[in-house]
Amino acid sequence: MSSDDRGSPFAPHTAAETEAMLAAVGVADEEALFDVPEAVRFDGSFGIEPRSERAIRAEVGDLLARNDDLTEFLGRGHYAHYVPSVVDHLSDRSEFLTSYTQYQPEVAQGFLQALFEYQSMLVELTGLPVANCSMYDAATALGEAASLASRVRETTGTRVLVPDHLQRGRREVLENYVAGQELTVEPYPMADGNADLDALADQVGDGTVMLYAENPTVRGCIEESLADLGALADDHDALFVVGSDPVALAVLREPASVGADVVVGDCSLGLPTAYGMGLGLFACRDDFLRQVPGRLVGASEDEAGRRAYTLTLQTREQHIRRERATSNICTNQAWVALRAAMHVATLGPDGLRDLANDCVRYARDLAADLDDVVGLRAPVHDRHYLREFPVRTDQPADAVAADLREEGFAVHTLDEHLLQVCVTDANADAAADLVAAFEEVAP
Repeated sequence: MSSDDRGSPFAPHTAAETEAMLAAVGVADEEALFDVPEAVRFDGSFGIEPRSERAIRAEVGDLLARNDDLTEFLGRGHYAHYVPSVVDHLSDRSEFLTSYTQYQPEVAQGFLQALFEYQSMLVELTGLPVANCSMYDAATALGEAASLASRVRETTGTRVLVPDHLQRGRREVLENYVAGQELTVEPYPMADGNADLDALADQVGDGTVMLYAENPTVRGCIEESLADLGALADDHDALFVVGSDPVALAVLREPASVGADVVVGDCSLGLPTAYGMGLGLFACRDDFLRQVPGRLVGASEDEAGRRAYTLTLQTREQHIRRERATSNICTNQAWVALRAAMHVATLGPDGLRDLANDCVRYARDLAADLDDVVGLRAPVHDRHYLREFPVRTDQPADAVAADLREEGFAVHTLDEHLLQVCVTDANADAAADLVAAFEEVAP
């Protein structure tokens, strides 16, 4: 048989087999199977003229120079923190960059140990005994928590309750996750930036499979009733899921101590902000060890009795039969988790706690300064804050935000008269300039 008869090695059909399949679906050729508009069809040329390296660098530089040069005071679940240079230097070593998934423990002990340390850090911060090292982001971690809740809850239930203030992207991902599981996502009301306990108590009911709360909330408020929320979930046999991050957990109570069954969130360390790029964390109780999505690194012993590390309990469908899999989480976040572990190790316990306390102080001081500006009130809620807080404006919020962009600053717009400002160690040195810009545009 000639190579033409065998067809492509990636679709190994003979010409006769291809002709038979086309006849079965009633089309004359393979092109008829696709409806590609003429305007976007490939005409055989990319239209990119060859040029020298120097010319390309100049062109790319001119293109990037068209971007707005803004100092970002943006947050709402995605935070910028200074990443020590040692993280770049160590994580850029070839043995880390060229490693995909550590399937062969005999040649990946160093990387596996680093991931085990990352899991151990999450265990210490959350108080929960099991943590994985491979989630996309906070949104998918939340979706996986809902999937886990639907599998492990012993009584019937279809409702997943989330804060009314939940960031829109996270809610949309959660809704996509539960769409095929006969679960529904319902918001519960907030009161002055925290959960409205009385209203939630009337809403929760025995049909609730999962109750989700965030600490801090998406508005930066410390959730003061977390233990009460945990008790409310427990009273109705609902899984209690808490959203947080390692910086916040350095100064807040361990979620396990307030009854959390699962902790999810974005790690927020190890990488600068990169247009949504993050690292989802997932920790849970021992009861759910065999239900954890993604990857787990375990410690064992080799035949010589030495401590050894290996991937274990891999319950995703790439590794076991589809019908037995807990999830299809399959990306390899190992390098990002490695960077997060390096960042935390570089800070150390005291440094991580100092960073969190700084973020409390930065938010408090900036809110006080903005509250002195004519036309502003900050913070809006009578709560404690970490990193970010809402600001009420007398002028339309969209107009104020647009004027701030002209002054070189980016903030969030929440509604007609509400902005949100996030300040961390990455932008605290520009806080005074932001206040001055508000003084120009807010009155």
